[in-house]
Amino acid sequence: METPFDAVVTGILARGFHNHRLEEHSDAIGEGIFRDLVKDCRPLREDVRSGLVDKWLNVRAPGARERRIDLLIGEPLKGGKPDLGKIRVALENKSVITAHRNRDARFDDLNESLQVIHRVKPETIIVATVLVGTAPRVLNVPDGVKKTYKKKMATFNRKILPRLSRGDQRLWDEFEYAVSENRLDDPLKTVAKFRSLPTRGPAQTHKIGYDFVLLVPIMIDNVNPPVLTSPSALDIDLPQEYQRMLGTICAAYAARWHPQSLGKRRR
Repeated sequence: METPFDAVVTGILARGFHNHRLEEHSDAIGEGIFRDLVKDCRPLREDVRSGLVDKWLNVRAPGARERRIDLLIGEPLKGGKPDLGKIRVALENKSVITAHRNRDARFDDLNESLQVIHRVKPETIIVATVLVGTAPRVLNVPDGVKKTYKKKMATFNRKILPRLSRGDQRLWDEFEYAVSENRLDDPLKTVAKFRSLPTRGPAQTHKIGYDFVLLVPIMIDNVNPPVLTSPSALDIDLPQEYQRMLGTICAAYAARWHPQSLGKRRR
């Protein structure tokens, strides 16, 4: 089955490279998950159609000056903005692609977001997705290659951009200074790190924890075409895990806001 993460691959191919400093991949994931939840989760679909709840992207988290919630589903204020005291679903999207040494920083980001959201409304369904890069090396285009062409962007767009993510192996040698190396066991260590995030069961709203953490193995190196890796990679079957995440969110949504419809929460 297709997941919102296929849109990440499509977006990289369209841009030519993965820019970890932009929110494009996060927005595509958020939009896709919301679309699938509305399609598959009857209680949420009813609330969206009635106008009781809506969705927003990149909303500043309550009480956190620099933190933003990548996807927020909740009740709107009269003016259409989200009521930050009535959040129902909060989604955080992270990626560890260019250098796996950044896993600790992204882990801390998710931990902080968890604390902030739970403090405001413990019943909020809190979900995280993490893109886990499986490439042994990555050509860092935003922070490396593009800096060389800072004053020659027309040249970059004409001579370099069309070659990115198209399999041109000469790029590794031409921009050796911009290559980030990853150790063979880095993806496994990253997966283990994020699996240590606190989680909770559907009835444990008193407990601080994520309701679901989805790990997404993906091969991105900006030289070869990006691809979602096979189910055997890191022992993660993405379509299966994605369906399990949607089911978990729907079950929690029904239990917390539609307890009378638990028997018919799916289509």
